[in-house]
Amino acid sequence: MSTNPNDDQAVKAMAVASQEMEYRVDLFNRMVANCFEKCVDKRYKDGELNVGENSCVDRCASKYWQVTGIVGQMLGGAQGMQ
Repeated sequence: MSTNPNDDQAVKAMAVASQEMEYRVDLFNRMVANCFEKCVDKRYKDGELNVGENSCVDRCASKYWQVTGIVGQMLGGAQGMQ
């Protein structure tokens, strides 16, 4: 009994896609937790973020994605060297 190579490729592709999705969700959740901890006042005086908190969250998220991209490029480059 031989399996269809296309079926094997599809299963592998789905596994990779699932793993990538888990990584992205984890990355997003860590970013949200870190930026919330850093930027949001713990006294919860207001139901909405104030201007300073909004600005902080924007900068934090932007830097988080930039660093993630840089690290990804560095890791990709390191893997290419092996």
